[in-house]
Amino acid sequence: MVRGIEREQAILDATIALLGEVGYAALTMDAVAARACASKTTIYRRWSGKPELVRAALDAYDTGPADAPDTGTLRGDLLTALQASGARVDDRYAVMMTGLLHAMRVEPELADLLRAHVADEELSPLKTIVDRAVGRGELPAGTTSHLAHQVAEGQLLRRMLLGEPLDDDYLAGLVDDLLVPLLTRRFEHD
Repeated sequence: MVRGIEREQAILDATIALLGEVGYAALTMDAVAARACASKTTIYRRWSGKPELVRAALDAYDTGPADAPDTGTLRGDLLTALQASGARVDDRYAVMMTGLLHAMRVEPELADLLRAHVADEELSPLKTIVDRAVGRGELPAGTTSHLAHQVAEGQLLRRMLLGEPLDDDYLAGLVDDLLVPLLTRRFEHD
């Protein structure tokens, strides 16, 4: 079974690498299979086509256990998580996502899958961070990560559209001026 997990991860990693190199339009299952040292049969047994494979690769790339650090404070957790995700939003990632945005305009199935990817708050470390902060008493019971997730998505757009870095000053401002006040606003109204 471990081999199956390793094979799947190799396929997903190859998909991300090729998306960054050649873009969605030029991505082929043959190229993914060759890069991952897997057969196309193995790929098609797990994913029915390119859109599903790309969604799975992005799900795997955009999530991970290290993305939800436990520093002991809401602010620390948010800042550390955004620094980690910001580090992944390099030039290759920005080019890959820009290409996918274009491909979404011409391929409805891909568009539906990628919209679901972006909306899937379970992939975001913010859900874990918010839940943990609720457990520590930093946030009231019932606080969700929904709005914080939407605000944090803006960092990707900033990088893609403006080409500006997601440096520590920007991320600290995002956490201190937007995310923490947004999440703690219920305390002030109670």
